[in-house]
Amino acid sequence: CCCCYGGATMSEQESLRCSSARNRGGVQRVEGKLRASVEKGDYYEAHQMYRTLFFRYMSQGKHAEARELMYNGALLFFSYNQQNSAADLSMLVLEVLEKSETKVEDEILECLANLFSQMDQNSPERVAFVSRALKWSTGGSGKLGHPKLHQLLAVTLWKEQNYSESRYHFLHSSDGEGCAHMLVEYSASRGFCSEVDMFVAQAVLQFLCLKNKNSASVVFSTYTEKHPSIERGPPFVQPLLNFIWFLLLAVDGGKLTVFTVLCEQYQPSLKRDPMYNEYLDRIGQLFFGVPPKQSPSYGGLLGNLLNSLMGSGEEDDGTEEPPEDSPIELD
Repeated sequence: CCCCYGGATMSEQESLRCSSARNRGGVQRVEGKLRASVEKGDYYEAHQMYRTLFFRYMSQGKHAEARELMYNGALLFFSYNQQNSAADLSMLVLEVLEKSETKVEDEILECLANLFSQMDQNSPERVAFVSRALKWSTGGSGKLGHPKLHQLLAVTLWKEQNYSESRYHFLHSSDGEGCAHMLVEYSASRGFCSEVDMFVAQAVLQFLCLKNKNSASVVFSTYTEKHPSIERGPPFVQPLLNFIWFLLLAVDGGKLTVFTVLCEQYQPSLKRDPMYNEYLDRIGQLFFGVPPKQSPSYGGLLGNLLNSLMGSGEEDDGTEEPPEDSPIELD
């Protein structure tokens, strides 16, 4: 009886394996036909065939096959510079992920980042794609997106020399080191010599406002070590860098008196950017137990900044160019 039962189980497993191999073979045959259509230049016809197959696979519950077919199809259309068709299939990849409730894995995030990297940099589809991908990566919640996906997007945007958007995504990743290297390049290529300290000060203060103390420390130590215009410290020639160094030590210690004296002593440096003292108000609350000011919510520049950093609304995807006066902009 046991043997029979075992035999039945084995045959079930074999039939599952065969069925899976058949499905894979079926997908490969279909892909071969679609590839031939694309290679002949029948882009419209091939695109419609991909969509038809997508809905057929989805109705049959073949989510893995649907995702693989759409991903490979998007890459194929990108290779022929068929941006609209490629972007449409990229969106269908996201639709599979959403409807099949697929778990977030690094491999999938890398596939999404690969699709993002091949999209036209100025296309509205790219903005829509990244917004939806970030939303999926945190289970559709109002959170800001998976740190690994942010990191992959940041690196792509950095390669495109889109430093301000790269910076946004680095802030929501855990990659302080990558952020520092990008900021060194940003400062060297777009900033004034007198601003080398301001690039990293803003990043450190914003990481701290996001309660990411570790990345704040890493971005500071890496940037000050790697920037060609910064002499080795601490102490540093630039007072603002000394302030940030002391602030990171104070955050570790958590003593309010140290924090207060530090902010008073360095007021001349802190007046260089009107945002600094507003960031420091927030940091005082997060790390030193300072009670919030009596206003019901942050107004003005800090309100805009915190809303954009912390994702006040579902439509905020952090990839559109911020308005001119937005404090996210560095230059």
